[in-house]
Amino acid sequence: MTVQFRKYITTYIVIIAILASFGIGILIGRKMQKPQEVSGVEIVNKNGKKIEEVDFGLFWNVFDLIEKKHYDRPIDQKKLFYGAISGMVKAIDDPYSAFMDPETTKKFEEELEGTFEGIGVEIGIKKNRLTVISPLEGTPAQKAGLKPGDWIVKINDDVTIDMNLDEAVQKIRGEKGTKVKLTISRDNLSDPQEFEIARNTITVKTVKLEFLENDIAHLEVLEFGNDTKKELDKAVMEILTKNTRGIILDLRNNPGGLLDVSVKVAGQFIPEGTIVIEQYADGKREILESEGPGKLKDIPTVILVNEGSASASEIVAGAMHDRLGTKLIGMKTFGKGSVQDLETLPQGTSLRITTAKWLTPNGDEIDEKGLNPDIEIDLTDEDYDNNRDPQLDKAREEIQLKLSSLVYTNLHNPRQIAKELAKIF
Repeated sequence: MTVQFRKYITTYIVIIAILASFGIGILIGRKMQKPQEVSGVEIVNKNGKKIEEVDFGLFWNVFDLIEKKHYDRPIDQKKLFYGAISGMVKAIDDPYSAFMDPETTKKFEEELEGTFEGIGVEIGIKKNRLTVISPLEGTPAQKAGLKPGDWIVKINDDVTIDMNLDEAVQKIRGEKGTKVKLTISRDNLSDPQEFEIARNTITVKTVKLEFLENDIAHLEVLEFGNDTKKELDKAVMEILTKNTRGIILDLRNNPGGLLDVSVKVAGQFIPEGTIVIEQYADGKREILESEGPGKLKDIPTVILVNEGSASASEIVAGAMHDRLGTKLIGMKTFGKGSVQDLETLPQGTSLRITTAKWLTPNGDEIDEKGLNPDIEIDLTDEDYDNNRDPQLDKAREEIQLKLSSLVYTNLHNPRQIAKELAKIF
């Protein structure tokens, strides 16, 4: 039985956790696998050439020894079995590939719907550290003071070194009203600081629209989820109705999400042609093209990004930068450029496994590299503490420069030029 096949691109949204995985990396799709006997097999490659013999008797020997000799008997056999499979996937040494038991699978699927119980923070593995990608707006994580780039040293009393994303998610998330303690290290802290955060119900709004002075739209896409296209379509209609003169597309702290949704979002600006390229291990490439409708293509636009912009948000930013020359303003992005398949397995379990990397339309790979902004400008702790946003201020300035350039290019009447400039400045 084949279940709906979708692709995802995100870091891990632990919203805790969202899609995250968010952790989510780029989910390519869902497939149902049939149970298979594993005892006594030997590993072979696709052309039938034997590469290595594996004695599964060793597995069963260890299994039996644990059951017979471990102090805390009886042992949960299913827990041992799932743990063994999880360890096999961990051996790949890929933080975005993971085996999910029935409970984890159920939670993962719930998170894709955008509502769950947790603290509201996206996390990822960066430089082998469990790192905060971004706290979601209005969530316990944001209210507690977590910031993009924070290194999570400990979750409660558990050190996070060598902890994968799914383990971190399981430890951080929990029932509404319960608390989790995170030990955080950040550049401006001399010593790690503890944050005790009460979990709550998290509902994710993916698109926000605000109109600034001079008819400039500040369009924030917070993630690429199931409802994003619908929310964006509504925002696009409002932008067009108000005769908007410029757009600031804000992808800061956007951890990613669904691949097909990112292509549709980019399609509002890019009416046709390549949005993203998927590259497989055998060198094969698949080009995903815009389906339009390009309703915003004629409105001057700049894009805000930062270290919390990952996966699907990097696809949109990379596509618009390559195809339209849209300026990126802010800081270098996270660098999440891999694609995952989500395989639905028996017993309510599933496997998320990396199958490809994605490239920008110009063929640039961004995994662990990120996208460099055209205009680099930071938002410091002092700015943050004093509600200043120099990145947004710079984006306004760039839009105004674009508009003034258009006025001089397209108008010939001096009085009309003066009139238009008066609206801008």
